[in-house]
Amino acid sequence: MKLVRGVLAGIGVLLAASAQTPRLGTIDFPNSGSAAAQAPFLRGLLLLHSFEYGAAAVAFQQAERIDSTFAMAYWGEALSYTHPVWNEQDVAAARGALQRLGATAAARRARAPTARERGYLDAVEALYGAGTKAARDTAYSLAMGRVAARFPADQDAKVLYAASLLGLNQGVRDTITYLRAAAILEPVFRANPSHPGAAHLLIHCYDDPAHARLGLPAARAYAAIAPDAPHAHHMTTHIFLALGMWDDVVTQNEIASGPDRSAWTPGHYTYWLGYGYLQQGRYEEASRHLELVHRNMANGRGNVPAVLTEMCGDYVVTTEQWNAPCLGWDIDLSGMRTRDKALGAFLTGYAALKRGDRAMAERQLAALGSVAPPLPNGDPVPHILEQELRGAVQQASGNSGSAVAVLREATRLEDAMPFEFGPPATVKPTHELLGEVLLQAGRAKEAEAEFTGALRLAPKRARSLIGLAHAAAAAGDRATAARAQADLRTIWHDADPGVRATAP
Repeated sequence: MKLVRGVLAGIGVLLAASAQTPRLGTIDFPNSGSAAAQAPFLRGLLLLHSFEYGAAAVAFQQAERIDSTFAMAYWGEALSYTHPVWNEQDVAAARGALQRLGATAAARRARAPTARERGYLDAVEALYGAGTKAARDTAYSLAMGRVAARFPADQDAKVLYAASLLGLNQGVRDTITYLRAAAILEPVFRANPSHPGAAHLLIHCYDDPAHARLGLPAARAYAAIAPDAPHAHHMTTHIFLALGMWDDVVTQNEIASGPDRSAWTPGHYTYWLGYGYLQQGRYEEASRHLELVHRNMANGRGNVPAVLTEMCGDYVVTTEQWNAPCLGWDIDLSGMRTRDKALGAFLTGYAALKRGDRAMAERQLAALGSVAPPLPNGDPVPHILEQELRGAVQQASGNSGSAVAVLREATRLEDAMPFEFGPPATVKPTHELLGEVLLQAGRAKEAEAEFTGALRLAPKRARSLIGLAHAAAAAGDRATAARAQADLRTIWHDADPGVRATAP
Protein backbone atom coordinates (compact mmCIF):
# COMPACT_ATOMS: atom_id res chain seq x y z
CA MET A 1 0.00 0.00 0.00
CA LYS A 2 1.36 3.42 -0.96
CA LEU A 3 2.53 5.57 1.93
CA VAL A 4 1.15 9.10 2.20
CA ARG A 5 3.16 11.91 3.80
CA GLY A 6 1.58 13.40 6.91
CA VAL A 7 0.37 16.73 5.53
CA LEU A 8 -2.86 17.58 3.79
CA ALA A 9 -1.60 17.71 0.22
CA GLY A 10 1.08 15.09 0.84
CA ILE A 11 3.87 17.55 0.03
CA GLY A 12 4.58 19.32 3.31
CA VAL A 13 1.89 22.01 3.03
CA LEU A 14 1.14 23.89 6.24
CA LEU A 15 -2.26 22.94 7.60
CA ALA A 16 -3.24 26.57 7.85
CA ALA A 17 -2.93 27.08 4.10
CA SER A 18 -6.64 26.55 3.50
CA ALA A 19 -9.31 28.72 5.07
CA GLN A 20 -11.35 25.54 5.59
CA THR A 21 -8.53 23.79 7.44
CA PRO A 22 -8.11 24.41 11.16
CA ARG A 23 -4.75 25.93 11.98
CA LEU A 24 -3.21 23.35 14.28
CA GLY A 25 0.47 23.20 13.32
CA THR A 26 2.65 21.14 11.02
CA ILE A 27 3.66 17.48 11.19
CA ASP A 28 5.19 14.98 8.81
CA PHE A 29 3.69 11.56 9.54
CA PRO A 30 4.00 8.86 6.85
CA ASN A 31 1.19 6.34 7.04
CA SER A 32 -0.59 3.69 5.01
CA GLY A 33 -4.07 5.17 5.02
CA SER A 34 -5.92 6.05 1.88
CA ALA A 35 -5.54 9.53 0.40
CA ALA A 36 -9.15 10.34 1.28
CA ALA A 37 -8.57 9.51 4.96
CA GLN A 38 -5.49 11.72 5.34
CA ALA A 39 -7.17 15.02 6.21
CA PRO A 40 -9.22 13.77 9.18
CA PHE A 41 -6.43 11.48 10.39
CA LEU A 42 -3.83 14.23 10.42
CA ARG A 43 -6.28 16.66 11.98
CA GLY A 44 -6.86 14.09 14.72
CA LEU A 45 -3.14 13.70 15.36
CA LEU A 46 -2.61 17.45 15.50
CA LEU A 47 -5.54 17.82 17.90
CA LEU A 48 -4.11 15.00 20.00
CA HIS A 49 -0.82 16.88 20.30
CA SER A 50 -2.78 19.88 21.64
CA PHE A 51 -4.77 17.76 24.13
CA GLU A 52 -8.03 18.51 22.30
CA TYR A 53 -8.91 14.90 22.98
CA GLY A 54 -12.63 14.87 22.23
CA ALA A 55 -12.19 16.57 18.86
CA ALA A 56 -9.26 14.26 18.10
CA ALA A 57 -11.38 11.16 18.67
CA VAL A 58 -14.07 12.51 16.34
CA ALA A 59 -11.48 13.18 13.61
CA PHE A 60 -9.97 9.71 13.92
CA GLN A 61 -13.45 8.16 13.73
CA GLN A 62 -14.05 10.09 10.51
CA ALA A 63 -10.86 8.60 9.07
CA GLU A 64 -12.07 5.14 10.12
CA ARG A 65 -15.33 5.60 8.25
CA ILE A 66 -13.47 6.65 5.12
CA ASP A 67 -10.95 3.82 5.31
CA SER A 68 -12.15 0.98 7.52
CA THR A 69 -8.83 -0.88 7.18
CA PHE A 70 -6.71 2.09 8.27
CA ALA A 71 -5.02 0.69 11.39
CA MET A 72 -3.49 3.99 12.47
CA ALA A 73 -6.89 5.68 12.60
CA TYR A 74 -8.02 3.18 15.26
CA TRP A 75 -4.65 3.57 16.99
CA GLY A 76 -5.20 7.34 17.15
CA GLU A 77 -8.71 7.06 18.50
CA ALA A 78 -7.57 4.60 21.18
CA LEU A 79 -4.69 6.89 22.17
CA SER A 80 -7.08 9.84 22.52
CA TYR A 81 -8.65 8.12 25.54
CA THR A 82 -5.45 8.43 27.60
CA HIS A 83 -4.50 11.85 28.97
CA PRO A 84 -1.11 11.24 30.62
CA VAL A 85 -0.47 14.66 32.17
CA TRP A 86 -3.96 14.69 33.68
CA ASN A 87 -3.79 11.04 34.85
CA GLU A 88 -7.02 10.18 33.01
CA GLN A 89 -7.75 7.03 31.06
CA ASP A 90 -10.92 5.53 29.58
CA VAL A 91 -9.87 1.92 29.05
CA ALA A 92 -13.30 0.72 27.93
CA ALA A 93 -13.59 3.30 25.15
CA ALA A 94 -10.04 2.61 23.98
CA ARG A 95 -10.52 -1.14 23.88
CA GLY A 96 -13.78 -0.61 22.03
CA ALA A 97 -11.98 1.36 19.33
CA LEU A 98 -9.35 -1.35 18.96
CA GLN A 99 -12.03 -4.04 18.78
CA ARG A 100 -13.48 -2.34 15.73
CA LEU A 101 -10.14 -2.82 13.99
CA GLY A 102 -9.87 -6.51 14.91
CA ALA A 103 -11.02 -9.00 17.50
CA THR A 104 -7.54 -9.81 18.81
CA ALA A 105 -4.20 -8.06 19.10
CA ALA A 106 -2.79 -10.40 16.47
CA ALA A 107 -5.63 -9.62 14.08
CA ARG A 108 -5.16 -5.91 14.60
CA ARG A 109 -1.41 -6.17 14.13
CA ALA A 110 -1.96 -7.88 10.81
CA ARG A 111 -3.79 -4.77 9.59
CA ALA A 112 -0.63 -2.64 10.03
CA PRO A 113 1.41 -3.04 6.84
CA THR A 114 4.72 -1.50 7.98
CA ALA A 115 7.12 -2.19 10.86
CA ARG A 116 6.75 1.38 12.07
CA GLU A 117 2.96 1.19 12.23
CA ARG A 118 3.18 -2.19 13.96
CA GLY A 119 5.43 -0.54 16.55
CA TYR A 120 2.84 2.15 17.23
CA LEU A 121 0.08 -0.45 17.43
CA ASP A 122 2.11 -2.69 19.77
CA ALA A 123 2.60 0.31 22.06
CA VAL A 124 -1.10 1.09 22.30
CA GLU A 125 -1.86 -2.60 22.86
CA ALA A 126 0.45 -2.44 25.89
CA LEU A 127 -1.31 0.71 27.09
CA TYR A 128 -4.68 -1.04 27.16
CA GLY A 129 -3.57 -4.59 27.92
CA ALA A 130 -3.56 -6.40 31.25
CA GLY A 131 -2.38 -5.00 34.57
CA THR A 132 -2.75 -1.87 36.64
CA LYS A 133 -2.83 1.56 35.04
CA ALA A 134 0.66 2.34 36.35
CA ALA A 135 2.05 -0.92 34.93
CA ARG A 136 0.35 -0.35 31.56
CA ASP A 137 1.55 3.25 31.40
CA THR A 138 5.10 2.04 32.02
CA ALA A 139 4.83 -0.70 29.38
CA TYR A 140 3.48 1.83 26.88
CA SER A 141 6.28 4.28 27.58
CA LEU A 142 8.92 1.60 27.11
CA ALA A 143 7.28 0.58 23.83
CA MET A 144 7.19 4.17 22.56
CA GLY A 145 10.83 4.53 23.52
CA ARG A 146 11.59 1.59 21.26
CA VAL A 147 9.63 3.12 18.38
CA ALA A 148 11.46 6.43 18.79
CA ALA A 149 14.83 4.66 18.89
CA ARG A 150 14.12 2.45 15.86
CA PHE A 151 12.80 5.33 13.74
CA PRO A 152 14.97 8.31 14.72
CA ALA A 153 13.58 10.54 11.96
CA ASP A 154 10.04 10.17 13.34
CA GLN A 155 9.40 13.40 15.26
CA ASP A 156 5.96 12.30 16.42
CA ALA A 157 7.36 9.13 17.96
CA LYS A 158 9.70 11.28 20.03
CA VAL A 159 6.90 13.63 21.08
CA LEU A 160 4.56 10.80 22.03
CA TYR A 161 7.38 9.09 23.92
CA ALA A 162 8.01 12.31 25.85
CA ALA A 163 4.28 12.57 26.61
CA SER A 164 4.33 9.04 27.98
CA LEU A 165 7.18 9.97 30.33
CA LEU A 166 5.11 12.81 31.79
CA GLY A 167 2.41 10.28 32.68
CA LEU A 168 4.64 7.75 34.42
CA ASN A 169 4.18 9.24 37.88
CA GLN A 170 0.38 9.07 37.64
CA GLY A 171 -0.26 12.80 37.47
CA VAL A 172 2.28 13.80 40.13
CA ARG A 173 5.05 16.06 38.88
CA ASP A 174 8.51 14.51 38.91
CA THR A 175 11.01 17.20 37.94
CA ILE A 176 13.78 14.83 36.87
CA THR A 177 11.45 12.96 34.50
CA TYR A 178 10.01 16.22 33.17
CA LEU A 179 13.49 17.48 32.34
CA ARG A 180 14.30 14.14 30.72
CA ALA A 181 11.27 14.61 28.48
CA ALA A 182 12.36 18.17 27.71
CA ALA A 183 15.72 16.88 26.47
CA ILE A 184 13.85 14.70 23.93
CA LEU A 185 11.55 17.53 22.85
CA GLU A 186 14.03 20.38 22.44
CA PRO A 187 15.66 18.94 19.26
CA VAL A 188 12.21 18.32 17.75
CA PHE A 189 11.18 21.91 18.47
CA ARG A 190 14.38 23.23 16.88
CA ALA A 191 13.96 21.02 13.80
CA ASN A 192 10.26 21.81 13.40
CA PRO A 193 9.30 25.04 15.22
CA SER A 194 5.69 24.49 14.07
CA HIS A 195 5.27 21.08 15.71
CA PRO A 196 2.38 21.57 18.18
CA GLY A 197 3.28 18.62 20.37
CA ALA A 198 6.88 19.68 20.86
CA ALA A 199 5.96 23.22 21.87
CA HIS A 200 3.04 22.07 24.00
CA LEU A 201 4.92 19.46 25.98
CA LEU A 202 7.96 21.70 26.50
CA ILE A 203 5.62 24.09 28.30
CA HIS A 204 4.51 21.24 30.56
CA CYS A 205 8.11 20.27 31.19
CA TYR A 206 9.08 23.78 32.29
CA ASP A 207 5.93 25.22 33.90
CA ASP A 208 7.30 25.59 37.43
CA PRO A 209 8.86 28.86 38.64
CA ALA A 210 12.37 27.38 38.76
CA HIS A 211 12.38 26.39 35.07
CA ALA A 212 9.70 28.60 33.51
CA ARG A 213 12.10 30.89 31.66
CA LEU A 214 13.33 27.87 29.71
CA GLY A 215 9.77 27.47 28.43
CA LEU A 216 9.29 31.03 27.21
CA PRO A 217 10.27 30.30 23.56
CA ALA A 218 7.71 27.49 23.38
CA ALA A 219 5.09 29.61 25.14
CA ARG A 220 5.62 32.52 22.77
CA ALA A 221 5.35 30.16 19.80
CA TYR A 222 2.55 27.76 20.70
CA ALA A 223 -0.52 29.99 20.26
CA ALA A 224 0.74 30.99 16.80
CA ILE A 225 1.47 27.35 15.90
CA ALA A 226 -2.06 26.16 16.69
CA PRO A 227 -4.31 29.23 16.90
CA ASP A 228 -7.46 27.17 16.30
CA ALA A 229 -6.84 24.97 19.36
CA PRO A 230 -8.20 26.71 22.47
CA HIS A 231 -5.87 24.68 24.66
CA ALA A 232 -2.88 26.12 22.79
CA HIS A 233 -3.82 29.63 23.94
CA HIS A 234 -4.39 28.54 27.52
CA MET A 235 -1.29 26.38 27.63
CA THR A 236 1.04 29.32 27.04
CA THR A 237 -0.16 30.74 30.34
CA HIS A 238 1.37 27.85 32.27
CA ILE A 239 4.66 29.64 31.65
CA PHE A 240 3.25 33.16 31.95
CA LEU A 241 1.62 32.42 35.31
CA ALA A 242 4.78 30.78 36.62
CA LEU A 243 6.62 34.03 35.80
CA GLY A 244 3.92 36.42 37.03
CA MET A 245 3.23 37.78 33.51
CA TRP A 246 -0.39 38.62 34.28
CA ASP A 247 -1.24 40.59 31.13
CA ASP A 248 -0.35 37.53 29.04
CA VAL A 249 -2.23 35.21 31.40
CA VAL A 250 -5.38 37.29 30.93
CA THR A 251 -5.09 37.82 27.18
CA GLN A 252 -4.51 34.17 26.32
CA ASN A 253 -7.17 32.78 28.67
CA GLU A 254 -9.71 35.24 27.29
CA ILE A 255 -9.01 33.77 23.84
CA ALA A 256 -9.06 30.19 25.14
CA SER A 257 -12.40 30.76 26.89
CA GLY A 258 -14.01 31.59 23.53
CA PRO A 259 -15.47 34.69 21.89
CA ASP A 260 -18.96 34.22 23.37
CA ARG A 261 -18.60 35.43 26.94
CA SER A 262 -22.25 34.74 27.65
CA ALA A 263 -21.42 31.02 27.37
CA TRP A 264 -18.48 31.04 29.81
CA THR A 265 -18.86 28.58 32.69
CA PRO A 266 -16.61 27.73 35.64
CA GLY A 267 -13.78 25.78 34.00
CA HIS A 268 -10.04 25.55 33.67
CA TYR A 269 -9.63 28.53 31.34
CA THR A 270 -12.11 30.83 33.09
CA TYR A 271 -10.59 29.91 36.47
CA TRP A 272 -7.12 31.01 35.38
CA LEU A 273 -8.60 34.09 33.74
CA GLY A 274 -10.29 35.18 36.96
CA TYR A 275 -7.05 34.66 38.86
CA GLY A 276 -5.25 36.82 36.32
CA TYR A 277 -7.77 39.65 36.68
CA LEU A 278 -7.23 39.57 40.45
CA GLN A 279 -3.45 39.75 40.18
CA GLN A 280 -3.81 42.73 37.82
CA GLY A 281 -5.80 44.52 40.52
CA ARG A 282 -8.91 44.53 38.30
CA TYR A 283 -11.25 43.57 41.11
CA GLU A 284 -14.38 44.93 39.46
CA GLU A 285 -13.73 42.89 36.31
CA ALA A 286 -12.97 39.84 38.45
CA SER A 287 -16.29 40.32 40.27
CA ARG A 288 -18.24 40.58 37.01
CA HIS A 289 -16.42 37.52 35.69
CA LEU A 290 -17.21 35.51 38.81
CA GLU A 291 -20.90 36.48 38.68
CA LEU A 292 -21.04 35.56 34.99
CA VAL A 293 -19.66 32.05 35.38
CA HIS A 294 -21.86 31.52 38.44
CA ARG A 295 -24.96 32.35 36.41
CA ASN A 296 -23.83 29.93 33.72
CA MET A 297 -22.71 27.10 36.01
CA ALA A 298 -25.79 24.98 35.20
CA ASN A 299 -24.43 24.66 31.66
CA GLY A 300 -21.09 23.29 32.84
CA ARG A 301 -20.00 19.69 33.37
CA GLY A 302 -17.77 17.68 35.67
CA ASN A 303 -16.01 19.54 38.46
CA VAL A 304 -17.85 22.86 38.03
CA PRO A 305 -18.73 23.22 41.76
CA ALA A 306 -15.08 22.73 42.74
CA VAL A 307 -13.84 25.25 40.18
CA LEU A 308 -16.43 27.81 41.28
CA THR A 309 -15.32 27.35 44.90
CA GLU A 310 -11.69 27.91 43.90
CA MET A 311 -12.64 31.02 41.96
CA CYS A 312 -14.64 32.37 44.90
CA GLY A 313 -11.73 31.59 47.23
CA ASP A 314 -9.23 33.43 45.05
CA TYR A 315 -11.58 36.42 44.84
CA VAL A 316 -12.23 36.63 48.59
CA VAL A 317 -8.63 36.09 49.68
CA THR A 318 -7.18 38.51 47.12
CA THR A 319 -9.71 41.32 47.54
CA GLU A 320 -10.14 40.68 51.30
CA GLN A 321 -13.88 41.21 50.87
CA TRP A 322 -14.92 38.95 53.72
CA ASN A 323 -18.61 39.50 53.00
CA ALA A 324 -18.38 38.88 49.25
CA PRO A 325 -21.66 37.62 47.73
CA CYS A 326 -20.04 34.38 46.51
CA LEU A 327 -19.64 33.30 50.13
CA GLY A 328 -23.41 32.97 50.28
CA TRP A 329 -23.80 30.87 47.15
CA ASP A 330 -25.14 27.35 47.59
CA ILE A 331 -22.36 25.30 45.98
CA ASP A 332 -22.86 21.54 46.30
CA LEU A 333 -19.45 19.93 46.82
CA SER A 334 -20.80 16.53 47.86
CA GLY A 335 -19.56 14.79 44.72
CA MET A 336 -16.19 16.53 44.61
CA ARG A 337 -12.75 15.53 45.89
CA THR A 338 -11.85 15.72 49.56
CA ARG A 339 -9.56 18.71 48.90
CA ASP A 340 -12.49 20.57 47.28
CA LYS A 341 -14.72 19.95 50.30
CA ALA A 342 -11.86 21.03 52.56
CA LEU A 343 -11.39 24.22 50.58
CA GLY A 344 -15.09 25.03 50.97
CA ALA A 345 -14.83 24.59 54.75
CA PHE A 346 -11.61 26.61 54.96
CA LEU A 347 -13.03 29.48 52.93
CA THR A 348 -16.21 29.66 55.01
CA GLY A 349 -14.24 29.51 58.25
CA TYR A 350 -11.47 31.92 57.26
CA ALA A 351 -13.86 34.58 55.99
CA ALA A 352 -16.02 34.18 59.10
CA LEU A 353 -12.97 34.63 61.31
CA LYS A 354 -12.02 37.81 59.46
CA ARG A 355 -15.56 39.09 60.10
CA GLY A 356 -15.19 38.32 63.79
CA ASP A 357 -17.37 35.18 63.82
CA ARG A 358 -15.05 32.87 65.71
CA ALA A 359 -17.78 30.33 66.44
CA MET A 360 -18.30 29.67 62.74
CA ALA A 361 -14.55 29.44 62.22
CA GLU A 362 -14.32 26.83 64.99
CA ARG A 363 -17.10 24.78 63.42
CA GLN A 364 -15.38 24.79 60.06
CA LEU A 365 -12.10 23.87 61.73
CA ALA A 366 -13.79 20.81 63.22
CA ALA A 367 -15.20 19.95 59.80
CA LEU A 368 -11.74 20.17 58.26
CA GLY A 369 -10.35 17.80 60.86
CA SER A 370 -13.00 15.23 59.98
CA VAL A 371 -12.39 15.15 56.22
CA ALA A 372 -8.58 15.21 55.97
CA PRO A 373 -7.23 11.79 54.87
CA PRO A 374 -4.39 10.33 56.93
CA LEU A 375 -0.82 11.25 56.07
CA PRO A 376 1.74 10.44 54.72
CA ASN A 377 -0.10 8.85 51.81
CA GLY A 378 -3.20 11.06 51.83
CA ASP A 379 -3.62 14.35 49.98
CA PRO A 380 -1.76 16.97 52.04
CA VAL A 381 -3.97 19.89 50.90
CA PRO A 382 -6.80 19.26 53.42
CA HIS A 383 -4.22 19.07 56.21
CA ILE A 384 -2.61 22.31 55.05
CA LEU A 385 -5.98 24.04 55.00
CA GLU A 386 -6.75 22.77 58.49
CA GLN A 387 -3.39 24.04 59.78
CA GLU A 388 -3.92 27.40 58.13
CA LEU A 389 -7.34 27.87 59.68
CA ARG A 390 -6.10 26.62 63.04
CA GLY A 391 -3.22 29.08 62.96
CA ALA A 392 -5.54 31.94 62.01
CA VAL A 393 -7.91 31.04 64.86
CA GLN A 394 -5.03 30.96 67.35
CA GLN A 395 -3.78 34.32 66.12
CA ALA A 396 -7.27 35.78 66.53
CA SER A 397 -7.26 34.39 70.09
CA GLY A 398 -4.09 36.35 70.85
CA ASN A 399 -1.79 33.32 70.83
CA SER A 400 0.62 34.37 68.09
CA GLY A 401 3.35 31.98 69.25
CA SER A 402 1.15 28.93 68.76
CA ALA A 403 -0.18 30.37 65.51
CA VAL A 404 3.35 30.70 64.13
CA ALA A 405 4.25 27.15 65.17
CA VAL A 406 1.15 25.70 63.49
CA LEU A 407 1.70 27.71 60.33
CA ARG A 408 5.34 26.68 60.12
CA GLU A 409 4.10 23.09 60.02
CA ALA A 410 1.70 24.11 57.24
CA THR A 411 4.60 25.58 55.25
CA ARG A 412 6.56 22.37 55.75
CA LEU A 413 3.69 20.34 54.31
CA GLU A 414 3.25 22.68 51.37
CA ASP A 415 6.97 22.81 50.61
CA ALA A 416 7.09 18.99 50.56
CA MET A 417 4.31 18.73 47.96
CA PRO A 418 5.22 18.03 44.34
CA PHE A 419 4.81 21.27 42.42
CA GLU A 420 1.28 21.85 41.14
CA PHE A 421 1.07 24.37 38.30
CA GLY A 422 -1.55 27.08 38.27
CA PRO A 423 -3.23 29.16 40.99
CA PRO A 424 -2.45 27.88 44.50
CA ALA A 425 -4.52 24.87 45.52
CA THR A 426 -4.97 26.32 49.01
CA VAL A 427 -6.05 29.79 47.71
CA LYS A 428 -3.98 31.24 50.58
CA PRO A 429 -0.32 30.16 50.23
CA THR A 430 1.12 29.10 53.57
CA HIS A 431 4.21 31.32 53.45
CA GLU A 432 2.02 34.32 52.66
CA LEU A 433 -0.30 33.64 55.60
CA LEU A 434 2.62 33.01 57.96
CA GLY A 435 4.21 36.26 56.78
CA GLU A 436 1.04 38.18 57.62
CA VAL A 437 0.86 36.60 61.09
CA LEU A 438 4.53 37.35 61.79
CA LEU A 439 4.15 40.93 60.58
CA GLN A 440 1.15 41.47 62.84
CA ALA A 441 3.19 40.03 65.72
CA GLY A 442 5.95 42.60 65.11
CA ARG A 443 8.42 40.07 63.72
CA ALA A 444 9.06 41.97 60.51
CA LYS A 445 12.37 40.38 59.47
CA GLU A 446 10.92 36.89 59.76
CA ALA A 447 7.83 38.05 57.89
CA GLU A 448 10.01 39.40 55.09
CA ALA A 449 11.64 35.98 54.71
CA GLU A 450 8.24 34.29 54.47
CA PHE A 451 6.91 36.67 51.83
CA THR A 452 10.14 36.19 49.88
CA GLY A 453 9.57 32.43 50.07
CA ALA A 454 5.98 32.84 48.92
CA LEU A 455 7.13 34.80 45.86
CA ARG A 456 9.64 32.10 44.93
CA LEU A 457 6.71 29.69 44.62
CA ALA A 458 4.31 32.22 43.06
CA PRO A 459 6.28 35.04 41.39
CA LYS A 460 4.64 38.47 41.39
CA ARG A 461 1.57 37.33 43.29
CA ALA A 462 -0.02 40.61 44.36
CA ARG A 463 -0.85 39.78 48.01
CA SER A 464 2.67 38.48 48.62
CA LEU A 465 4.19 41.60 47.04
CA ILE A 466 2.03 43.78 49.30
CA GLY A 467 3.15 41.79 52.32
CA LEU A 468 6.80 41.93 51.30
CA ALA A 469 6.67 45.68 50.80
CA HIS A 470 5.19 46.22 54.27
CA ALA A 471 7.48 43.70 56.01
CA ALA A 472 10.66 44.97 54.35
CA ALA A 473 9.77 48.57 55.19
CA ALA A 474 9.10 47.61 58.81
CA ALA A 475 12.43 45.73 58.92
CA GLY A 476 14.31 48.72 57.52
CA ASP A 477 15.11 46.98 54.25
CA ARG A 478 14.32 49.88 51.95
CA ALA A 479 15.78 48.31 48.80
CA THR A 480 13.58 45.20 49.03
CA ALA A 481 10.53 47.31 49.87
CA ALA A 482 11.19 49.50 46.84
CA ARG A 483 11.54 46.49 44.52
CA ALA A 484 8.29 44.99 45.79
CA GLN A 485 6.50 48.32 45.33
CA ALA A 486 7.89 48.66 41.80
CA ASP A 487 6.77 45.13 40.88
CA LEU A 488 3.31 45.86 42.26
CA ARG A 489 3.04 49.11 40.30
CA THR A 490 4.01 47.23 37.14
CA ILE A 491 1.42 44.47 37.47
CA TRP A 492 -1.21 46.97 38.66
CA HIS A 493 -0.74 49.32 35.69
CA ASP A 494 -4.37 48.76 34.73
CA ALA A 495 -5.76 48.22 38.23
CA ASP A 496 -8.97 49.78 39.49
CA PRO A 497 -8.24 53.30 40.81
CA GLY A 498 -9.37 52.31 44.28
CA VAL A 499 -7.10 49.28 44.25
CA ARG A 500 -4.06 51.31 43.12
CA ALA A 501 -4.71 53.70 45.97
CA THR A 502 -4.10 50.85 48.48
CA ALA A 503 -0.60 50.10 47.16
CA PRO A 504 2.09 50.37 49.90
